[in-house]
Amino acid sequence: NLIELDVNNEDSVNRAIEKVIKNEGRIDVLINNAGFAIAPAGAEESSMQQAQAIFDTNFFGVVRMTRAVLPVMRKQNSGLILNISSVLGLLPMPFGALYSASKHALEGYSESLDHEVRTQGIRVSLIEPAYTKTSLGINLLEADAKISAYDHIREKLHQHMIKAINKSDDPSVVAKTILKVINSPQKLSRYTAGKTAKHLKNLRKFAPVKIFDTLIQRSLKV
Repeated sequence: NLIELDVNNEDSVNRAIEKVIKNEGRIDVLINNAGFAIAPAGAEESSMQQAQAIFDTNFFGVVRMTRAVLPVMRKQNSGLILNISSVLGLLPMPFGALYSASKHALEGYSESLDHEVRTQGIRVSLIEPAYTKTSLGINLLEADAKISAYDHIREKLHQHMIKAINKSDDPSVVAKTILKVINSPQKLSRYTAGKTAKHLKNLRKFAPVKIFDTLIQRSLKV
């Protein structure tokens, strides 16, 4: 059965969880996947309202959902929370600073929370894909405070993003990773989803800072 839920509204979240408990009696797995992104633009091209909106969904939406299910999972002494992050939670993303920042926040929250709730029989794991062929790339919001100085760069990056999405992983890659985590007896705190995500994560981990910086500049053709 479908249940109406708005992750930006605490009352909506609580009502949805209450319905699940009423119908099923327990919650074994929570997958936090709601989110949105802004089309390539300079960080200063988003108003404070837009900046707050992306954090309200991408980060605080996860916090609301997590707070709602944790009492249930603690009572069960079991449960798994899967937070869909991104390799952009590990990497810088020029002209995607707010989205990247929301995922960096999610990474820190999730890893810290995982250590806390293990004492209650609960685990929290991050799923980190790269670009994926989902509606996220189609439904990008435009920056709401555009500045003409960034016009030429913005258009180049928009075309770069379209090409990257066209070559990106199918959503089944992420789905298979999720199933793998759910069925694994030994959980880890984070999992990359797909070869591209794994490559980028290793690049961030092992490449010298100067080389990594140069690669980002070249890849984005800035």
